[in-house]
This record gives sequence, structure tokens and C-alpha cells, in this order.
Amino acid sequence: SVYFIIISKTDSSIIGGGINGASTALELAKNGLKVTLLDKHSICKGASGVNAGTLTMHMTRAQLIPYAKKGWELWMSTNKWLSKDIDVEKKNGLCLAFTEEEEKLLNERSKIRKDYGADIEIISKKEALRIDPNINKNIKCAAFCAMDGYVSANQTGYAYSKALKENNVKILENFEVTDIDFSENNYTILSKTGDKLISKKIIFASGVHLNKALELLNIKVNIKCLPQQLIVSERMPKVMDTVITVANGKLSLKQFKNGTVLIGGGWPGIGSAEENFTATKSENLIGNMRLACHAIPKLKHSRVARVWLGLEAETDDAMPIIGELPDFNNAYVIGSIHSGYTSGPYMGKLLAKKILGEDVDLSLFDIKRLL
Repeated sequence: SVYFIIISKTDSSIIGGGINGASTALELAKNGLKVTLLDKHSICKGASGVNAGTLTMHMTRAQLIPYAKKGWELWMSTNKWLSKDIDVEKKNGLCLAFTEEEEKLLNERSKIRKDYGADIEIISKKEALRIDPNINKNIKCAAFCAMDGYVSANQTGYAYSKALKENNVKILENFEVTDIDFSENNYTILSKTGDKLISKKIIFASGVHLNKALELLNIKVNIKCLPQQLIVSERMPKVMDTVITVANGKLSLKQFKNGTVLIGGGWPGIGSAEENFTATKSENLIGNMRLACHAIPKLKHSRVARVWLGLEAETDDAMPIIGELPDFNNAYVIGSIHSGYTSGPYMGKLLAKKILGEDVDLSLFDIKRLL
């Protein structure tokens, strides 16, 4: 084999071009740093490009509500910081309870989220049906939040790529990192094809591959890979005008402008990050569709158009890791953010501020707790 060695230098190298990495890169570049963004495939091709794109408080861990609110606000103003070329919809969100047990659970969870700042209210069956007449009329009650909506995830890569280039971020796609050497206060990053990059700062943002990337610095952390299934229906007349979740079950449900309905919520399939392999699990697809039809009965008259999977990263305590890496200068990490689509842009902004020397408290996400 013939290897062509390209040696270049940069202020900051970010390994991983999903929302977390791209958001961090964009904020650093806007503050004058020379930034290079690396991805083993393409920008936002992994989980950031294939997930449901739901922007919600109902499915966000309570401790992350303050960050999710800031992220939601950023998504609602993408024309100011990202791009006009991305479809973001603000919607009301309803979380449904069908039994007395679910009603109790919904009240408990909503109160906890409200204590952390979420503007969630428990509303009656009558009020819920007024907001969205298409939901199952057998509900007991619902939790309502006006801070909900969705992003068209398949547009995210294009929007970020355009914004990054406009801010002079160098994007190196198909750059699979195989080795990292730290010496003389610089990081030398070597790719599978022999390309070499020298950087003063390094940021790890590689999603389900985060553990393998960190091992290059002999840092060991367990990252679980969750192969999440998603279902999209054929186009159909309007059957819902809210984002739907349920109190006791995995469901994320929304209808796009073109009439298709996206069904998600975390029903797992089969998959491996190391082998880049995914496969559907039929019983879980059926369960997901049954729950969707239970929530919105009119969905029974539709058909499935396509099914796909995305690989989601999760830590042992299901909380993010964001901040400095121990025992290394100018080395940082960001990843495994629960409801990451909602919070991602703001989390990236926070890490960038930390890197730029601002006083940012990221102690809740310190990687040391997992080592």
C-alpha cells in the first residue's frame, strides 16, 4: 500500500462530527479558534442523522431539564446561529396516562421535572382532547408542555456542514483515527490512511465509539450501545397536531408536514458499534406500532413505509460526560447526552466556553465518576 502523509496543524481537533462535536466546533470557530472536525464517516451520519429529532421535556431526565430548555431555545432560533436550511417545528407536547397507575406515575414524574424548571402541567382528559382531538379518548389525563417539537434529522448534516464551512472549520470526513500521541503539549492524530494532524487541543465527541477513541489515551470508560428502532408511515391525512409520549411505555410520536408519521421511543433492535451492524427486532417493531395505534387510533388505517435503526450511546448512570479529561492538558470530552438532540447544541456551546477559559460548571458531567 502507498500512504500519502498530509501534515497540518490546528488549534483544536474534534473527533466526531455529530451534533455534540459539530456544535462545539462551531462555537469555538466563532470565537476565533482554528478548528478541524474529524469523522470516520460523514458529518451527522450516525445517531445525529438517523434519530427521531424530537425536542421534548417529557422524555428528558429531570437533572438535564435546565440544559434541555436552553437547547430547545437554540433550536427555535437556528436561523441566527446555524442555518435557515433546516426544518424545525414548535409543537405542543402531550404525555398520556391510560390507567390510574399511569396517572399516578405521570403526576410524580411531571412534578420532578417541574421542580427542575420544566413548564409541565397535568391537564384533564377534556383539556387534552381539546388540544388534540385525535388522541385515544380512553385516557385518564395528560401532562402538557408547550416546549416541544422536532427537527428533521435528515437535514442536520447539511445545515451543520454549511455553517461550519462558513466559519472556516476544516472538515475531514472518512478520517478514521487509529493513534494519538501526546508530547510537547501537542496531540499528533494519525488516521487509518496515514494522514497526520497536529493539534494543541483535542475534543472527543465520537458517540458510540467514544470508549474506543478514549482508549487511545489509555482512558477506559464503559459506553453502552443502544440500537434504537424507528418507524415511518406512508403519507396520510392529518391525524395529530402534537408530539405524543406515554406515561408508562416507550413512545415518541409526531407527524411531519408531508403527512408521514414517525414512531420511535427507544424500542431496541439488534446492533453493534464495533461491527457497524444493525438489524430489526420484529416483536419490538410490533410492540412499538401497537402502542402508537393505541395512542392515536387513526394510525390503524396507515401502513409502514420504512424501518431503520440508530446506535445511541449511554453511560452506566445514563448521564452525560462533558468536560476535561484527567491527567491531560487541553483534552476534553462530550457525549452520551440523554435526549441529546434537544440538549446537544447547548451542551456543545457550554463545552466550548469551558475550552475558551470561561467559568463553566460541568461538575455534574465529570468523567471521573465513571473511571
